Amino acid sequence: MNQGDYQIHELHGSQTGPWLDALGGLRIRVFREYPYLYDGSLEYERDYLKIYQESAGSLVVIVTGPRGEAVAATTCLPMIEEAPEFQAPFIAQGFDLGEIMYFGESIALTEWRGRGLGKEFFLRREAHARRMGLKFTTFCAVDRAADHPLRPADYRPLDDFWKSRGYVKQPSLQTSFTWKEIGEERESPKTMTFWMKSLA
Repeated sequence: MNQGDYQIHELHGSQTGPWLDALGGLRIRVFREYPYLYDGSLEYERDYLKIYQESAGSLVVIVTGPRGEAVAATTCLPMIEEAPEFQAPFIAQGFDLGEIMYFGESIALTEWRGRGLGKEFFLRREAHARRMGLKFTTFCAVDRAADHPLRPADYRPLDDFWKSRGYVKQPSLQTSFTWKEIGEERESPKTMTFWMKSLA
């Protein structure tokens, strides 16, 4: 899909392979910002992202700028294929993992925000979930204290945007995921809370 100064590429399974380093580099840049404060490496990203290449049910959407560089991206994967950390709270609550699509990141470089890509990403991932006959879509977001010392003064949580897309925060669905944060000597667990939407 060509939008003048950018192009949108929808990729599935093995098609994602050539793009995984670009996606990993984008994740490292964007998630270094608050609230994730991720101090990542491309080596870790390659290992983390290979699941999208291995899954026939995956969707990776890459937005490239005028020079062909990755400027925004989003991903999703059937929950039945996700890591145990993501599956565990749903199993505990009695959900059928085979009915759920898990949404990964939805990210854009600063200068590419405010162009409607966030909305486009949700529409494309939900359409993919419907094509696969799934009933629910979900994602999780890191929990940070309102007085976190690294929270920027102009930081605006995305809660209102997510609510406008039909998602509801689920305090009973939480997980812990580990990554190395800026200023940390080693990885540590962070609490993540899920948001869900029914596609019915």
